[in-house]
Amino acid sequence: MNTIKTLLTGTALSLCALPALAQQEVVWWDFLAGGDGVRMKALIERFNEEHPDIQITGTTLEWGVPFYTKVRTSAAVGQGPDVMTYHLSRLPLGLEEGVLTKITDEDLETAGLSKDDFYDRAIDAASGPDGDLYAVPFDIHSIVLYYNKSFLEGSRFLDDQGNLTGIESLEDFEEALALAKENGSQAPVSYATGDDGGTYRVFFTLLRQQDGELITDGEPLAGDNLEKAVRAIEIMTKWTEEGWQPEQAEYEASVALFTSGKSAFHMNGVWEMPTMTDMAEEGTLGFEWGAVQVPTLMDTQTTWADSHAFAIPVQGDEEMSEEKRDAVMTVIGWMEENAISWADAGHIPAYLPVAESDEFQSMEPNATYSSLADTASYDPRSEVAGVASPVYDAAINIISPAIHGYLDPQQAAEQIKSSLTDVMD
Repeated sequence: MNTIKTLLTGTALSLCALPALAQQEVVWWDFLAGGDGVRMKALIERFNEEHPDIQITGTTLEWGVPFYTKVRTSAAVGQGPDVMTYHLSRLPLGLEEGVLTKITDEDLETAGLSKDDFYDRAIDAASGPDGDLYAVPFDIHSIVLYYNKSFLEGSRFLDDQGNLTGIESLEDFEEALALAKENGSQAPVSYATGDDGGTYRVFFTLLRQQDGELITDGEPLAGDNLEKAVRAIEIMTKWTEEGWQPEQAEYEASVALFTSGKSAFHMNGVWEMPTMTDMAEEGTLGFEWGAVQVPTLMDTQTTWADSHAFAIPVQGDEEMSEEKRDAVMTVIGWMEENAISWADAGHIPAYLPVAESDEFQSMEPNATYSSLADTASYDPRSEVAGVASPVYDAAINIISPAIHGYLDPQQAAEQIKSSLTDVMD
């Protein structure tokens, strides 16, 4: 009996000595607040429930300069996350700062992905000048044109189904703005005219629709691009002079003008889609609405766009273990495969199997404006461009005052050229 007891005790001790199944913790940083943040937290919770062997520990940091400053400092000392969200417009600066690691074909294979799974423009924006990938695109987000149907009823700008139609030029759009004003719209087109992002995105769209380039071979507004910038600012200035757009509207105020029924049109990101859909479902919007790709107002169909992406930061002098990297890529692959939940925030999935799925194609108005993914204009590949960069500073310090009459459009364009040249020297 004692012999059996001794054997059982020894067996139990041996079992206790066996190593426990290793669980990989993936430290995650993002900058996602509001509706975006709610949806991302839900995705993280689902992943953790489905993967007991990999657990994401997520932290949300302040959007913009604070986020990217923390990324830079943490990468230098090896105190950063294992994976982070990243704007592709910031990729050139991220490469200049040396904070991003390459994502290899083997990494993608671990995630169950390949470059061919994504929109070409998104992959191009996620790649460095050497052609190597430094981030995995998660979405394409752009400004779109929201519209309030009540100001356009009975006009040529609504078809038999009540959808926006007939805007194929700047003249068409301005005719619609004038009509909306006659029909009682206090601000026929609202956007954040007193905000860097809102002002920049409209300006850049008008510049690119003229086939203009903000930066060419390292030179801001080179050649006839200066005059194209002048033209874009002239258009935005006219909208102020005609009383078609609000004066010095902060972001929240510009959204409120539309949701309160005072604006016929609203130029803003797809990320405001949940605001419109939620208010419509709650019965607090008060009008029928729609959203379309920003029409061709100038010569070329294109719109400012950016992408949220997943990136793996440098960790000082340390190398990420193979096991941790596999876990990170597993997280990224799962997020891409489940991106339909992210599309619910208004975004266009960058991952083609989701973007082309029946589920996404039936998601409105997302499917209506998803064509912009093929014509998107990302910021110029420059360390002075992208989110929270000197081009955004130029928008709030130069373009916004100009469109409100405090600077001549020609002077404004020349100041943009000068200010960007200074920070690039």
